[in-house]
Amino acid sequence: MSTVKIIDKEFAISIPEERILAEVDRLAKQISQDFEGKNPLFLGVLNGSFMFAADLFRRITIPAEISFVKLASYEGTASTGVIKEVIGLSENITGRPIIIVEDIVDTGCTMRKLIENLGTRSPESIHVCTLLLKPEKLKVALDVEYVALEIPNDFIVGYGLDYDGYGRNLRDIYTVVE
Repeated sequence: MSTVKIIDKEFAISIPEERILAEVDRLAKQISQDFEGKNPLFLGVLNGSFMFAADLFRRITIPAEISFVKLASYEGTASTGVIKEVIGLSENITGRPIIIVEDIVDTGCTMRKLIENLGTRSPESIHVCTLLLKPEKLKVALDVEYVALEIPNDFIVGYGLDYDGYGRNLRDIYTVVE
């Protein structure tokens, strides 16, 4: 399927599943090496990161745990700029390294809020791992240590990312066709 129609928009494949999984493998190896002997807590940001978090976590070779939080900032194809925590973290993270697993970092505002929130709970360290990074769209300074792919400022769906709730189930990543 080289193009798909979701609601009122046409999308074309921009990143095939094989490339996504190769980058997930690369990140899992790097994180497993970097956190050897540290017992990190992977913290997936729902809903978008669920596929990436699952694929990444299955490839991690060190003892680790995973949990999830849900933050909301998007409506349709645009960020609202208003971020709210919907489902919170119940694990004690004091003294533990945290690896936030995000589907996409674009403005960085959502990630900044999450890092600030987690920082009040005394973790050993906080690290960011994202499937996709839009460097041209960043509005805040962030240290995103683990990036699978950098992409232009296009609207995308697939592999967990959605357009008004649809398209998350696509195995490839698709870019909107203007």
